[in-house]
Amino acid sequence: MPEVRELGRSGISIPPLVLGGNVFGWTADRGASFDVLDAFVAGGGTMIDTADSYQSWVPGHQGGESETVIGEWLRQSNKRAEVVIATKTGMLMGDGTEGLAVDRIERAVEASLKRLGTDYLDVFFAHRDDATVPLEDVIECFDRLIRAGKVRVAAASNYSAERLGEALGISEARGLARYELLQPWFNLLDRDQFEGALQHLCIDRTIGCIPYFGLASGFLTGKYRSPADLEGRARGDRVKGYLNDRGSAVLDTMDEVASETGASLSQVALAWLAAQPGVTAPIASATSVTQVEDLIGALHLTLSPEQVSRLDLAGQAVA
Repeated sequence: MPEVRELGRSGISIPPLVLGGNVFGWTADRGASFDVLDAFVAGGGTMIDTADSYQSWVPGHQGGESETVIGEWLRQSNKRAEVVIATKTGMLMGDGTEGLAVDRIERAVEASLKRLGTDYLDVFFAHRDDATVPLEDVIECFDRLIRAGKVRVAAASNYSAERLGEALGISEARGLARYELLQPWFNLLDRDQFEGALQHLCIDRTIGCIPYFGLASGFLTGKYRSPADLEGRARGDRVKGYLNDRGSAVLDTMDEVASETGASLSQVALAWLAAQPGVTAPIASATSVTQVEDLIGALHLTLSPEQVSRLDLAGQAVA
C-alpha cells in the first residue's frame, strides 16, 4: 500500500498523487473519463482535483464540464465516500464572470455542489488571488461555508507568499478557518513560483502543497522532444517553451534515472516532486487507463537522494 500524507492540518490524508480533472469533458470524453477515474481509485488513488472553470477556454464550453463528468461518475460508481473531491472558483467562466466577490463564491459553491452531485466539498480552493476583494471578506466567506457543512477544508491556489502569509495571519487573529492547502505551479522546469519564500512558508506553517502542471503539460513524459512532436497536439503551445537546452538537459537526466530505476519518465517527474520539502502530492492528469496506470506507478517509486539531487541540478535555470 502507498504511504499517506496529511493535507496540512486538515485531518484528511491521501497517497502522494492527485488526479487532475482538467481533461475530463475535453481531451477525455465521458467514457474515457469514467475509465480513468475507475483506474485511479482501483490503483489506490483517492484525491480528485477539478475547478468550476474547467473547461471554459474550449470553444462551445462554459465551464463546469469537468465537474459534471465527475459528478456523473460519482453517481454511477457510488464512490463518493471513498474519494476526496477538490474544486476551485475564481477564474474566468464562459459567462464572463470571475473573481472572489463573496456573493460569487457563494453562488459558485452551490453550482459546484449541484454539478458534482454531492452535499459537501472536501476541499474548496480560491483559484487565484483577487486583489479587488479584501482578504478578510474571502476568508470570512470560506469560514461560513465550513461552518455550514458545505466545505470541509479551505485552500488557496496561485497565491504569493506575501498574500498567503497575510491570509494566514487574518485567520489566526480572528479565529477563522485558514487555508490548509496550497496549489502552486511547480515542476522540474517551472520552479521559481514555489521555491523560496512560498515553499518555506508552507513548511513553517504546515500548509499542504499539491502542485499542478507536475508533468509540464506532458513535456516531462518525454513524448515531446522536437517541434515535430507538437503538431496537432492540444497542449502544443504550452510545451514549445520547454524545447530548449535546459529542457533537453532535464530529459537526458530523467532518461538516466528512468534507466536506473526501471521507471517511466512520468513516474520520475512525479517522484521528484513528491520528494521536495513541503510537497504533499503532485497533481497529474490522464486521458486513458494506460496513462493513469503509469501515473499510479509513481506511488511506488522512491528516488535516492543522489538521484533527486541530480534532477535538481539539471532543472535549475541556466544563468
